Amino acid sequence: MDEIQLPNVAILSSPRMGHLIPCIELAKRFLLHHNITVTFITISDGYSLEIQNDVKAGLPDKVRSVVLPPVSLDDLPQEARVEGRACIAIKRSLPNLRNVLETLASTTPLVALVVDLFGAEAIEVAKEVGVSSYLYFPSTFMGLSFLLNLPTLDATFLGEYRDLPEPLKFPGCVPIPPSEMPDALSDRSCDGYAAMLNQSRLYKEAEGVLVNSLVDLEPEAVKALKSDGATNPPVYPIGPLVRTGTGNTGGADWAKWLDEQPRGSVLFVCFGSGGVLSLEQLNELAFGLEMSGQRFLWVVRSPHKKEANAKLFAAQSIDDPFDYLPQGFLSRTKGLGFVVSSWVPQVEVLSHGSTGGFVSHCGWNSSLESIVHGIPMIAWPLYAEQKMNALLLVEDLKVALRPKAGDGGLIEREDIVRVAKELIEGEEGKELKKTVQKLKEASALALEEGGSSYKALSNLACKLKSLK
Repeated sequence: MDEIQLPNVAILSSPRMGHLIPCIELAKRFLLHHNITVTFITISDGYSLEIQNDVKAGLPDKVRSVVLPPVSLDDLPQEARVEGRACIAIKRSLPNLRNVLETLASTTPLVALVVDLFGAEAIEVAKEVGVSSYLYFPSTFMGLSFLLNLPTLDATFLGEYRDLPEPLKFPGCVPIPPSEMPDALSDRSCDGYAAMLNQSRLYKEAEGVLVNSLVDLEPEAVKALKSDGATNPPVYPIGPLVRTGTGNTGGADWAKWLDEQPRGSVLFVCFGSGGVLSLEQLNELAFGLEMSGQRFLWVVRSPHKKEANAKLFAAQSIDDPFDYLPQGFLSRTKGLGFVVSSWVPQVEVLSHGSTGGFVSHCGWNSSLESIVHGIPMIAWPLYAEQKMNALLLVEDLKVALRPKAGDGGLIEREDIVRVAKELIEGEEGKELKKTVQKLKEASALALEEGGSSYKALSNLACKLKSLK
C-alpha cells in the first residue's frame, strides 16, 4: 500500500523532555505496530533546541517532523511557572498549528490530532479543521483523575488546597495529602494554576485520553475512570511507552566502572533533565552516599544558588559541579562510587546488571523506565507532579522507599544512609525488588500483541483507520 494512502495522525508535543519522549514513543508505536503514519509537531520556545533535536533523532525516518515558528514569551514574568509558559506557548502557536493541519488535511488522509496535556486548547483547532482530537496524558491515571476533578474542586473549596484538613480522595486512587499536590496547583493565585485549570476544563472536549500507564499499575484508577464514561472521555491505557537503550556506551569510563561491579550492587543517583539541588542538599547527599558504604553512580550538577531546594529547569551553571562537592569526597569514595558531570544515558544504566537501585526525582518517564527494568527506587521528588508520583510509587505500588524531609525540605545525610542501605541490602529492599520484578513482567506483557496496552492502542488505531 502506498504510504500516502495510510491514515495520518498529527501529534503535538510540548517542547520539554518529559513530553517529547513519550510523544515520540507514541509516534513509533502508531507507525511500527499499527500502520498509521505520523506528523510530529513541536514548538520552538527557546528551551534548548539542541536537546529537542537530539530527542527527535529517535523518530523513524517515515515520521514527518514539523517545528512551529517560535512565539514570544517576553511579556511573561521571569518567575512564571513552566506549566503556564508551556500552555501559553501552545496557545500563541494555534494560528501556525491551524495552517499546518489545513495543509496536512489537503495533502494526506489526516484523521486526528493528538495533543499533550498542555495543549488542550488545540482541540478546538482540530474541530475547525474537521479531524478527531485526542489528549495524550504522559503521566499517571491518578494525575489524570486529579485534573479531571480540578474544576469541581475549584468551585467547591475556598482558599488554598494546601490548607485542607484532610487528604483529597478520588475513586480508585491513594488519598493525596495537600502537601503532596502538584506545585502548579498549590498556589491558586499563580499563573500556573490558572493555566492548568483552563486545560482541565477542556480535557472533556477530547474524544479520548491516551495515558502512559497500564492497567496492572493502576487497576482501580483505570476502572473508576472507565466507569465514569458519562462525564469523562474514554481512556486508553497504552503504557509503558519508554525509550529503549542503544546498548552503545562508546567505551565510557562510567560504563567500564559499572561492568566491574557486583550484580545489583550499584545505586544510580540521577534527578532527570531538570532537577537541581541546593548547595546544602548537594552536600548532605554526598555525605549520605559516602557514609552508607553502598556503591553508587551519581550524575551531579552544579547547585542552584538561590533556591532552598530543587528548581525545575533551573538555568544550568557553566561551573564545574565537582567544585561543589565536599572537600576530599572524590578521593575518599574512589572505587566505591563513580561521579559523572551532568548526564549519562539513563536507560543504559538502568538496564545494566550491576544497577540495583535508583535515586529518582520521580518524573513519570524515569519511574516507568525504572519499573520496566525491574529497578526499585528511592523516591526523591523535586517539582511539578513528582510528589504525587512518589506517593503512588511508595504507598500504592510499593516499589520505592522515601527519605524524610525536614521542615525546610532538606533531606539529611542520616536518612540518606538509612534508605540507601535498606534498598540495596535490607529486607524491605528485597521485597521491593520482588514487587518491581512482577511489574516489570506485567509491563512487558502489556505491550506485546494481545496485551492490555497493545489492545487499547489497537482499538484506537482501528477507529482512526475507519475515519480515513
